[in-house]
Amino acid sequence: MPELIAKSALEGRSLALGGVTLAEVEAGPITSIAVLPGAAKTVAKGLKTIGLAMPEPNRFAEKKGARIVWTGREQAFLIGVDAPELEGAAVTDQSDGWAVLEVSGPAAVDVLARLVPMDLRLTACPVGSALRTQVNHMNTVILRTGDYAFEIMVFRSMARTAWHELETATHMVAARASVKI
Repeated sequence: MPELIAKSALEGRSLALGGVTLAEVEAGPITSIAVLPGAAKTVAKGLKTIGLAMPEPNRFAEKKGARIVWTGREQAFLIGVDAPELEGAAVTDQSDGWAVLEVSGPAAVDVLARLVPMDLRLTACPVGSALRTQVNHMNTVILRTGDYAFEIMVFRSMARTAWHELETATHMVAARASVKI
């Protein structure tokens, strides 16, 4: 019987250019949690075992390598750890369905401004924000992980397209910064 070897969507690709670093991130397990009607307290009790709670809208929280990300009303992704027993929720493994890219550096907002139809400046999008939006034409979840850092979650099938779009925007921002007037 053949032995299958898991590969990342972008095979660990990275790029550093013009004050921006673009890299694939190994996120670990990604589990979707959808709270069933009337079961919020039961789910909260299950998440408490790993020190987390369902996140507020447009936010994420982290604790001991686990991250919980708002993805919609009564929905979240649990990332980085296996999900605890959660009665009262539809729980599905999404690990193979998503790719995660990190865009970081002082010009990261400038790169994303070319592709994302939202204000991602620190004043409008503080650290800890989780946004359901688009990168160009691709549905994404964007996490503000630092003053100059974002994680972009895209469907695995769109990983190479997302990389191409982000790489192109990074080259444009770097070229513009290099022009001396």
